[in-house]
Amino acid sequence: MNPVVDYRTKIARPNLHQLRPYGDTMDDGKVQLSFSLPVPDGAEAVEAARQLATKMGLRDAAVVHHEDIGEGFSFFVLYGNCQHAVDYANIHVPKVDVERMDFYAVNAFIRDRIGRKVVILGACTGTDAHTVGIDAIMNMKGYNGEYGLERYPEIDAYNLGSQVENAELVRKAIELRADALLVSQVVTQKDVHLHNLAHLVDLLEAQGLRERLVLVAGGPRITHELALELGYDAGFGPGTLAPEVASFVVQEMVRRGLA
Repeated sequence: MNPVVDYRTKIARPNLHQLRPYGDTMDDGKVQLSFSLPVPDGAEAVEAARQLATKMGLRDAAVVHHEDIGEGFSFFVLYGNCQHAVDYANIHVPKVDVERMDFYAVNAFIRDRIGRKVVILGACTGTDAHTVGIDAIMNMKGYNGEYGLERYPEIDAYNLGSQVENAELVRKAIELRADALLVSQVVTQKDVHLHNLAHLVDLLEAQGLRERLVLVAGGPRITHELALELGYDAGFGPGTLAPEVASFVVQEMVRRGLA
């Protein structure tokens, strides 16, 4: 379906019921993709890449870059025209539904509604050693102009770092009488993040702790919907800042009577 034209400005506007990628002109469906194949670089490999892109549904697929990346593997960049569209106007994505408070409002909320310090533990669990995300939320210096939870006077924040086994996180939660656990997962090969996140929920339930904690997952492939499916209270993706997490944790505590 063609884009809608605003005749007052003569500018084409996207048809939100038939939304396609934008490249050079509205509604042209132009996309770029890249992938590797386990074959040596050459004419046959280029043709294989082109055919694969065509089978993905791209029209006029063309390999614009290819190179040998060693050990019998090749890398490809392709352009093509996507023939499919989505009904953007009727997309509904589960999101964390909470009032976002700033640093000062979160601390005031804790003083007024909870009346004691909130204990929050954060960690990269399992074999995950990527601490950039959890550090942005937990560390005192924070990220992007926002203080981390260690700076909040009404929060006792413990950043346990990387490669923390789930059993160790549960032990620390008991020792420190945690109110909330923040679990960061960046490594996703073979869906290890899913298994690791689910395993933590199993351990907490076995210890009778799950209902006494606010459980939050975060990472580049974490969505709120996925987190809920895995038994968590909320999921936050890339770009999340400390006030968003803190706002959810303290309001969830009050909502569930955990204060």
